Amino acid sequence: MDNVYQHIAMVGAGGKMGMRISANLEQSDSTIYYCENAPAAQEKMREAGREVSDIEQVIEQCDLVILAVPDIVLGKVSEALVPRMKAGATVLTLDPAAAYANLLHQRDEIHYAVAHPCHPSVFLERRTDEEWADAFGGSGAVQSVAAAFEQGSEAERASLETVICQMYGPVDKVHWMTVTQLAYLEPTLVETVACMVGTFMKEALDETVERTGVAREAAEAMLYGHIQIALAVAFRSTNPFSDACMIAIDYGRENILKDDWKKIFEQEELDKVIARMLKIDKVRRDTPALN
Repeated sequence: MDNVYQHIAMVGAGGKMGMRISANLEQSDSTIYYCENAPAAQEKMREAGREVSDIEQVIEQCDLVILAVPDIVLGKVSEALVPRMKAGATVLTLDPAAAYANLLHQRDEIHYAVAHPCHPSVFLERRTDEEWADAFGGSGAVQSVAAAFEQGSEAERASLETVICQMYGPVDKVHWMTVTQLAYLEPTLVETVACMVGTFMKEALDETVERTGVAREAAEAMLYGHIQIALAVAFRSTNPFSDACMIAIDYGRENILKDDWKKIFEQEELDKVIARMLKIDKVRRDTPALN
């Protein structure tokens, strides 16, 4: 199948995600324009051997524009770029929040997509040093990607999937869904819940060391091993936790979790957290969502 996206602009190419993605896109058969405004970031790009392009000079010829910029500026960036894009081109953001909140500049002739990495699974079978060293994804360890693309053709979606697999590679699967579904995965499932639990466990570790006087190395050994076994038993094992452990789990739920915690999956609550993340008063509902 022919590649629909022959000319690609990477906006924010000198940022953290921009540098990661740019390194992978260097293997693409498409023409990539690496665009960055910040002088310090431009210097990082040059040190990596990439030529800095002016987005103003290339925007009109690009089939795909990847916006690797912070969520809180996506609205302004899209206002500046989308009107100048050629009809039929696609805007790709890396997070669903701005698309969900209808902050992206809308234009009928433009397609919109979101693609976010799942990061390598905790259950991934790692066999090489490169795989073990890659916790984030995008270099040694394989990962999946969650993506949304509602307006384009099958050919465009197939070409976009190829680009996404290059951006975040090595990739085993791209999971297609709506923007709203993607927003429930991130932030609700993985940031509101999983990342919160991660920081909570760090606080619990610090509190254990401070209150008991146990050596930190010993507490870390106990916690890190039990994180692995707890996830394995909860998600993968047919063997249940012990009866005594279940009693402790119930005690923990009673004293730590609120009874109504599942309200975070209500759309009103999703709107609240995304509005807080984007530093806006509320999620806009006066224009159609990209989902």
